[in-house]
Parts: sequence; structure tokens; C-alpha cells
Amino acid sequence: MSDATKEINGNRPEAAIEKPQGPPKFTHFSKAQKTFKPPLIANENAFLGDVISNDKIDPEKPLSCGFYRLEKGTPLVYTYTYHEMKIIVEGEFIIEDESGQKVTAGPGDVFYFPKGAKITFSTNDYGLAFYVSASFMKGLALRECER
Repeated sequence: MSDATKEINGNRPEAAIEKPQGPPKFTHFSKAQKTFKPPLIANENAFLGDVISNDKIDPEKPLSCGFYRLEKGTPLVYTYTYHEMKIIVEGEFIIEDESGQKVTAGPGDVFYFPKGAKITFSTNDYGLAFYVSASFMKGLALRECER
């Protein structure tokens, strides 16, 4: 495995970004969509975890990315305290906001959730999304997730 490729099964991927010595290097996570298992964050069915974050090298402008998985069960209601982009990569989500917008989303659909948006996520089976956010997600406060 090259220095640029990081295993993510059982590894702490957030440790992969370090202050560069010499020219900056990219970091690669092989087959992350299939191998990264995000931890349970709310209810019995909502899983979320950063694959990587730059918070240690740029704490003033943190950027993180990872996977969000929701399985059939309790809807997740979440109020964003940061800006986030998501692309649905597997399954299906039903996504609603307080304005009345409601979308049934599948693979390839892209969303922008602005800071302050209150979003309800649900699914009839399961959904997997990849996100990029302007926030370090590790230690996500469960109080931000409502039932």
C-alpha cells in the first residue's frame, strides 16, 4: 500500500491528515463506500462518521467528509449548525424541510443543506449518502438530533 492509500477498516482515518513536510500529498481511502462503517449516532437506525477531516491542520476552516446511513425505522430530524453537501450513493431517502419541500432521493441526487435548515430524513428500506461539511463532525452532539 502506498503512503497515499489508507485502510479504513479498524483504522482511525481522521489521523491520516497531518501537517505536510515538503510538498502536500493527497490521501486515498480505497473502496471507502463499501468498507467504512459509520457509528450509530441516534435512535436505533442512524449512523454517521467522518472518513477524514482537516481540523487538526486547519482548525479555523474545518472541512470533513464521510458517510451517513439510515435504516428503516425512526426518522431523524436534524437542525444543521453548519453548511453541508450530500450525494446519495445507495438506497433511498425521503428528505423533508420546514418549508414543505419533500423529495424521494436516490443514487446520484445531490443536496445542499444550509446552516439553520431543519431536515427530516426517513427511508422505507435504507439509504447511504456521502457528505462534505464545513464542520468537524467527530463528537456530534446527540442533542442536535430530535425524535
